[in-house]
Amino acid sequence: MNIFRFIGDMTHLVSILVLLLKIYATKSCSGISLKTQELYAIVFLTRYLDLFTEFISVYNSIMKIVFIASSLAIVWYMRFHLVIRRSYDRDLDTFRHYFMVGACFLLALLINEKFSFEEIFWAFSIYLEAVAILPQLVLLQRSGNVDNLAGKYIFFLGAYRAFYILNWIYRYFTEDHFSRWIACVSGLVQTALYADFFYYYFISWKNNSKLKLPA
Repeated sequence: MNIFRFIGDMTHLVSILVLLLKIYATKSCSGISLKTQELYAIVFLTRYLDLFTEFISVYNSIMKIVFIASSLAIVWYMRFHLVIRRSYDRDLDTFRHYFMVGACFLLALLINEKFSFEEIFWAFSIYLEAVAILPQLVLLQRSGNVDNLAGKYIFFLGAYRAFYILNWIYRYFTEDHFSRWIACVSGLVQTALYADFFYYYFISWKNNSKLKLPA
């Protein structure tokens, strides 16, 4: 564990807490893509298949459980909560995310670090996480206006990935056999997808104005 990974984990956790705060405090999921949340649930379920077969540390196990449970809870609230589901932007959230699931799984079968059950699903989860934010970004561009909590959620989510890139750079220079190149390349792709959002987020912060994305 290094400082970059720890900060990355914490910003990832904060992003989830911000999203849960938005849902609980406003009783609304307006501006949030259910498609993206479903993709993240799939990401965590497939990445942490080793949760009950391989023990690394108490911290590691707790974080895995938190990410799985929180992602499933968000999906449940958006789909089944009697009040919250009414605010879901169904007409704007039309990204065909199942195509990404199929494409990422096929890519994992073709490009992986080891052709085994867990490694294939690990690679699949990495590929899928790299593009999971796309439905959310498309929804925000269609709606134009981004509320404060939704903007902070995406900001912290992007910050988490940026710190993980620093973590990989650090591990590359300090570990003799660091070889998670799939995670590194996918992380760069994911961070690039946030670039446009970060630009407009910075402009809104600088001008102390409401965050708006061009349609």
